[in-house]
Amino acid sequence: MSYHNPVMLKESVDGLLIKEDGVYVDVTFGGGGHSREILKRLGKNGRLLAFDQDEDALENSIADDRFQLINENFRYIRQFLKFYGIRKVDGILADFGVSSHQFDKAERGFSTRFDAALDMRMSKKGSLTAYKVVNTYDYDALRSVLFHYGDLRNANAMAKTLMVARESEPIKTTAQLKQVLVSFLPKFKEQKILAQIYQAVRIEVNQEIEVIKEFLLQTPELLNPKGRLSVISYHSLEDRLVKRFIRAGSFEGEPEKDFYGNVTLPLKKVGGLIVPSKEEIKRNSRARSAKLRIAEKI
Repeated sequence: MSYHNPVMLKESVDGLLIKEDGVYVDVTFGGGGHSREILKRLGKNGRLLAFDQDEDALENSIADDRFQLINENFRYIRQFLKFYGIRKVDGILADFGVSSHQFDKAERGFSTRFDAALDMRMSKKGSLTAYKVVNTYDYDALRSVLFHYGDLRNANAMAKTLMVARESEPIKTTAQLKQVLVSFLPKFKEQKILAQIYQAVRIEVNQEIEVIKEFLLQTPELLNPKGRLSVISYHSLEDRLVKRFIRAGSFEGEPEKDFYGNVTLPLKKVGGLIVPSKEEIKRNSRARSAKLRIAEKI
């Protein structure tokens, strides 16, 4: 199976300040690149747990007594760590990117390169599919998905076009979706806009923004003092959530203050924004939009 080379591998794992006997979590296992690097730096008493909701990722599992792969969404991190007898960890790593394997498997419906059924689920356990989003969401919901998750200026008109088209027959495949929206795809921007449409639908299908929020809110209570959070994001929606949570401890409003007016934050920023080197981008074009932020439990 083809999984992407892990982005900013050294930088993201360096950010965790691995202790040989520490306990760590990789919440986006994928091809296992980041997990393998963490295991290299752990001693015999160290421990690593990893999450991946995609059943395909199980085939990449690592035969190591220090390692446990959990086939679940990382929004349930607290619940499953508790199940495995762990209440606190020394570091958590997240790489929010969609894997090359998921893009390259035509039948998953993630890629603009293939015709496939409208699916786009990261996990086959999920009940919401791209088909349901495109064919059953009302106008306001469709417009909101396309505008907020795809940053599409023509979201209003696109939503109306989808509503009209599906009255004649259901939109069942990615090719049909593309054909219905062809008037919004000028040749010089076709792939870019199509990618934004797919991204918007995929984010909705997998509740990606809600999942990231739920995950981030749990990290302070799971980290030991001085424990590290290392997060790689790929688009502005994700990065804005991460940046805001590290800076303010929430996603909206101002940081909470105590009785005396002092700001109380669970995490503190470590260093500045880290982006891939020019050399890494040359080797791996998918690293181009990656942003790494690191925080430490106060």
